Amino acid sequence: MPTVLLVRHGRTAANAGGLLAGRGEGVGLDDTGVAQAATLPARLEALPLAVAVHSPLQRCRETLEPLVAARPDLPVVEDERIIECDYGEWTGRSLLDLAAEPLMEVVQRHPSAARFPGGESMPEMATRAAAAVRDWAERVEDEHGPDALWLMCSHGDVIKSMVADALGLHLDLFQRISVGPASVTVIRWTRERPFLLRLGDTGDLSALATGPGAGTTSGGDAAVGGGAT
Repeated sequence: MPTVLLVRHGRTAANAGGLLAGRGEGVGLDDTGVAQAATLPARLEALPLAVAVHSPLQRCRETLEPLVAARPDLPVVEDERIIECDYGEWTGRSLLDLAAEPLMEVVQRHPSAARFPGGESMPEMATRAAAAVRDWAERVEDEHGPDALWLMCSHGDVIKSMVADALGLHLDLFQRISVGPASVTVIRWTRERPFLLRLGDTGDLSALATGPGAGTTSGGDAAVGGGAT
């Protein structure tokens, strides 16, 4: 199956200020986030992307703007299923203040049991995100073949849940995963299993254009010893 590049949106003022932006309106990139987004076209220049799918929130749209401008023929599609977690009444609040909430310990230690007041549960977020990435992987393979590359721009918790799913980790372990603003996480699916090729990468990604990926073979086996690339 195709390889997906999971791009977290660039930094926002909410990120920098320690606020939980959630699905709040008007949360765009700050100056640092704009600069981070501006690096995407060069970082992805060597990669023939089949489609770019993004969350409907402003910060994801803005993150992809430089890439779309550089590639006017790249299909771009919005998908509600990869929107930020609905944090409900926590939306817009300070993370420092939220640290004192009893629910925060559940979010950190036992997220599979966490439901945000007036919002959704973390398992609901993870389920919709996993369904979206699988659905798009099948579509891309049908239209572009199993070796295609495609991009999905979403949010930190959403991407972390996708990584946990690919690695076969229980959702209670997903808080051990970290993906920074404008980072790229790469997952390649094969018939039998997925491979995590990059996690939170902020550098050059051109090597992805040359083969199945580090530590894997074209047939989907893990390269014993780690491989040569």
